[in-house]
Amino acid sequence: MMAQWLSGSVTSNHHWHANLFSLKVKTAPFDFIAGQFVRLALNTPDGKVQRAYSLVNSPGAAEQEFLVSTVADGTLSPLLQQLKMGDEVAISQPASGFFILDEIPDGENLWLISSGTGIGPFLSMLGTHLIWQRFRHIILVHTVRTIADLAYRELIQSWQHQYHGQLHYQPIVTREAHAGALDKRLPELIQTNELQHVCKQPLNSQSQVMLCGNPQMITDTKATLESLGLSKNLRRNPGNITVEQYWK
Repeated sequence: MMAQWLSGSVTSNHHWHANLFSLKVKTAPFDFIAGQFVRLALNTPDGKVQRAYSLVNSPGAAEQEFLVSTVADGTLSPLLQQLKMGDEVAISQPASGFFILDEIPDGENLWLISSGTGIGPFLSMLGTHLIWQRFRHIILVHTVRTIADLAYRELIQSWQHQYHGQLHYQPIVTREAHAGALDKRLPELIQTNELQHVCKQPLNSQSQVMLCGNPQMITDTKATLESLGLSKNLRRNPGNITVEQYWK
């Protein structure tokens, strides 16, 4: 099926810090499943430049939202960062990807483990009813370098308030001290049981784990989880670990 392009109009561009921003775009309504991604595209003198980004908003939202990290020598992100209200951006259709709750087996708890902008698809999922109905305990882990990288904390707190006791949010900040945050690398935190202890939830064969973000984080964390007896989740052979594949 050929990709179609929807024309979108920027409604806001919120800068979390110099290299991290959230872009909101108004388009004609379209269907997608929380966790999926689309391509954003801009016309430049060198032709159309496009890249895949996860939708941060949940299905049914009035605007589409994207969390973007500016890559210094990137072809698209520096251009997106400069967009202002009313500017046009194209969004590909249909949305795609299998990093969705429908692909996740049932479990005692659901760990949503992200680095950097990888938190995006998890925010989309947390804004749906399905996730709260399916999992009694949800642990959102966000590992970043600096405190300023901890985007969407108010939104996360609103879910903690709404679903009292069901969501544990655990930031990990590796380059700055921050109250309430852990500061070591994820694999080490899991291996020593420090992450599980702080989050008051086990990571075992009854757990479901979704990983999204930096490829190295995914590779290393997956290996650590497998050393604890968790297995990769495949359609033909359901397991515990589901990873986002499209990250480039």
